[in-house]
Amino acid sequence: MAKTHRTHEEATVEMFRRDPDLAADYLNSVLEDGDETDLMLALRNLSKAFGGVQEVARQAEVNANTIYRTLSEQGNPELKTLTAILKAMGMRLAVQPISPSHA
Repeated sequence: MAKTHRTHEEATVEMFRRDPDLAADYLNSVLEDGDETDLMLALRNLSKAFGGVQEVARQAEVNANTIYRTLSEQGNPELKTLTAILKAMGMRLAVQPISPSHA
């Protein structure tokens, strides 16, 4: 029997899975407005759209326990781990000036 409804989380995961640009916009918004805890939560949520923590860990060539620890509320990822997680999700870190006057 087919499901007649889905949760908000399921719908959001499906949107991110279908539209990687939307996932990148979501992370950029978190980076702009949030803190480290918000970023870890966002990455944990996005991992579901990219196959789950186990699959992200496999793609990132990082131990799954490391990914779980990294994406926990107390997570403090090394740049190497963060870069690997993003790459597994088809994204990368980038730097932009805050405003033209800072250039």
